[in-house]
Amino acid sequence: MSHKLSPIINSEELIQLSDSTVIVLIDARAGLNAEENYKNEHLKNARYVDLNKDLATIDCNPKNGGRHPLPSLEKFSEVLSKTGISPESHVVVYDDKNGSNAASRFWWMLKSIGHEKIQVLNGGLQEAIKAGFPINSGIEQFEKSNYPASNWKLAVADINEVEKARKNDQNIVIDVRDKNRFDGFTEPLDLIAGHIPGAINIPFSENLDENGFYKSAEDLNEKYTAILGNINPENVIVHCGSGVTACHTLLAMDYAGIPIPKLYVGSWSEWSRNDREMATKEAQ
Repeated sequence: MSHKLSPIINSEELIQLSDSTVIVLIDARAGLNAEENYKNEHLKNARYVDLNKDLATIDCNPKNGGRHPLPSLEKFSEVLSKTGISPESHVVVYDDKNGSNAASRFWWMLKSIGHEKIQVLNGGLQEAIKAGFPINSGIEQFEKSNYPASNWKLAVADINEVEKARKNDQNIVIDVRDKNRFDGFTEPLDLIAGHIPGAINIPFSENLDENGFYKSAEDLNEKYTAILGNINPENVIVHCGSGVTACHTLLAMDYAGIPIPKLYVGSWSEWSRNDREMATKEAQ
């Protein structure tokens, strides 16, 4: 019987692993100056992937699939090949926001094409440096590979499926944004504040302990098992603002031993631009 690889790896485990195994490190930091920050300092041998250029195909109008639609399989295959990842590679991905930046999105995408040896670094860049993992600057040199990808294997939901699910008591729609955004008090990224009516709010930050590390698999299992009740995980849809941070919760649920629910990639950025019903705390 094969042992399922944990989707989470700690810095000390990464150091031990890198001493004995050839791994591919991926730096998935996102946001302002992310690539420049990578060039200034990153974990030694890490290759950089860009959220907007590599992990999404940005449409000029977020109404069509949200702010970070998935790229085509052909494009993602090219990204994996140019970063030297092959189907046999053991990949560890990190960012500087403990997975909520783009590391968990990369994890989900790689997992979704059937790659099993993929882990997210618990604590991210800062903890690895603190643990003594060597750092480097500039751009790493490595051999390219060939990674064919044929289909997305993990389930996704489109806007029409979410519309039906939010009205069905046999489904759960989970919004992982922070409570102020869900309640409609603030919206830093999209045009309208609020949430999908019928969705429940479970901020992704609740996956982490007081020190910013993922809670134990046992604690996460207890948490999400209680939330799901007798609802089948395949009837659960998880979303955020643009389909990136939602993957943090999908990762947490996989770590907890719960089947990975559906990802609504378009998320609030798509929903709020398509004349769909919207809710705020005041309106309820």
